[in-house]
Amino acid sequence: MDKNTIIGFLLIAVVMIAFMITQRPNPEELAERQRMQDSIQQVEALRAKLQMEELPETNKSQVDTSDVLTDFFGSGSAISEDATLGAESEEGKESAVDTVSSFVPVSSSAPEEFVTIENEDLRLRVSTKGGWMYSAELKDFKRYDKDTLFLFKSDEARFNLELFNKRSVRLNTESETFTPILSENGRTLTMRLGYSDSQYIDFVYTLPKSGYLINFDIKVNGMASELHAESLQNFRIKWDQKLRQQEKGRKFESRYATIHYKYAGMDVKKMSENKDKTEEYSDPVHWFAYKDQFFTTTFIADKPFTNTILSTKSIEDEGYLKDYGAEIWAPVSVNETGQLFAGFRYYLGPVHYTSMKALNKNLDKDKQLHLEQMVNLGWSWLSWINKFFVIPIFNFFLSMGWGMGLIIFLLTLLVKLIISPLTFKSYKSSAKMRVLKPQVQEIEAKYPGQDKAVERQKATMALYSKAGASPMSGCLPMLLQSPILIALFWFFPSAIELRQQSFLWADDLSTYDAIITWGGNIPLISKYLGNHLSLFTLLMTVTNIIYAKFNMEATSGGSQQMAGMKFMPYMMSFMMLFFFNSYPSGLSYYYFISTLITILLTLAFRKVVNEDKLLAKLEANKRKPKKKSGFMARLEEAQKAQELQAKQRSKDNSKKRR
Repeated sequence: MDKNTIIGFLLIAVVMIAFMITQRPNPEELAERQRMQDSIQQVEALRAKLQMEELPETNKSQVDTSDVLTDFFGSGSAISEDATLGAESEEGKESAVDTVSSFVPVSSSAPEEFVTIENEDLRLRVSTKGGWMYSAELKDFKRYDKDTLFLFKSDEARFNLELFNKRSVRLNTESETFTPILSENGRTLTMRLGYSDSQYIDFVYTLPKSGYLINFDIKVNGMASELHAESLQNFRIKWDQKLRQQEKGRKFESRYATIHYKYAGMDVKKMSENKDKTEEYSDPVHWFAYKDQFFTTTFIADKPFTNTILSTKSIEDEGYLKDYGAEIWAPVSVNETGQLFAGFRYYLGPVHYTSMKALNKNLDKDKQLHLEQMVNLGWSWLSWINKFFVIPIFNFFLSMGWGMGLIIFLLTLLVKLIISPLTFKSYKSSAKMRVLKPQVQEIEAKYPGQDKAVERQKATMALYSKAGASPMSGCLPMLLQSPILIALFWFFPSAIELRQQSFLWADDLSTYDAIITWGGNIPLISKYLGNHLSLFTLLMTVTNIIYAKFNMEATSGGSQQMAGMKFMPYMMSFMMLFFFNSYPSGLSYYYFISTLITILLTLAFRKVVNEDKLLAKLEANKRKPKKKSGFMARLEEAQKAQELQAKQRSKDNSKKRR
């Protein structure tokens, strides 16, 4: 054996010794192994007890399962039959243990009772049947028909905790009867499903003095040694809810009704509003929410769900919008006494940006909820306008205690004043095109026909370049102000502050203001307009048609192409009647006021801009040496290239004719 071989063996020995030392189990791991050994021995003892060597094979499936559960919890167990997880048959015969559905003795004939807990904003009724919330009422809000607003009531919502023991016997809490334990202050309710004083399951609801965020804890006491490994790691929870229609416009409300969810440490996502879908998420989910247009029931985990299955389905039932469903696996924690528990929170309340955002205060960055992202404020590149400009101004006006109609008017006026310099620049550019119109018409007369289109366009652009005008200079200001106008399009349908706020003839600015309604189905009309006509939408359409006329006059530069397009703005304005007829009247009111102010500004600009002086200035610009802008230089180069191509095509055509 040479020197290198000896060194090699020594190194291997050192590595093996180091590995054994580092991998040696600590006292806690040894205790856990002993506990597992004890559990295995207990299971083997149960199996031995089931061995009935003297009984015929045909009778082995008829063992009294209460004896088996007595070994788990003592005597007197009441049991019922149900299918279970992991049930296995042996030679085609099923053990009766695998058809037991309950650990806990509860009388199924016990009458259902309700316990009410409430704070300043929320009233909950909790049923002893299943220990689940029977109803959730928002005190400060009403349904569109002025009835009490319930997020859910009775069998519209279903909650079930599913547990398994080591024999895969399943317990469904929704079918069991709980015992209520109410705290002295009346805001903490414990619903207890108990086998004995030391073995029980608690659902604990705790309300704050005010607000919509409640604590919900699941505690399992004295049962850890009897539960299946799956139930020791994760509580399996199912929660289904039938979504109520809360607003007058059912079709419009459905556009905003969907399931939102948030991955741990990431932004909020949502499922499709228009498609029926079932999706599974294996990445940790922090919370998910059943949302309609203005309200939500949100289930938040203290520890992210390890696996989540969500489903949404549109329904046609009167008074309802969708069926939501969730199946989740919630991580289980164990305290010093061996009690299993999982902590959750429910947000049962309005989808209001400011109050939801306030829930993030005093929380670590990775623990922040960001429920405010459920408020639909537009695409990500537009939403910052609403977050940092529109909402702060809107909230300031609200703090003044003014009526909603006045607030929308002031918000519209402020926006128009801010963008008025851009509007003026756009108008002035249009005015330049207008005063140069006679000269453009002369060029068109000089170069008539399609075969001289290149010369005509070249001469027109040369005129604009010398005069210091540009057809594109009016477009840029319009593009710069468009994001604000589009952002407000998203803001108003999502602003719960408009809900049931009246102004003039509109009794609710968050939905349409019908002045004419009809029954039945009118072909095309009912499909695109609905069975009503909204007055603010009609006024908005009329003002847009008037503005289209003003705009056509202001932007007409004599181009022959404009003649064929002159009716397009009127058609687009008329189409807005069909598009906005079911939208919130507050949005139509905003566009009506905005367009009206734009018309007034246009009239004011006409007084300010003297077109004779403007033309004289443009004529003076022609006599000055003018440096071409980069845009104009590129445009001329493109025209030259186009002219050369036209000449080449003409030569090629001449050769072909020869």
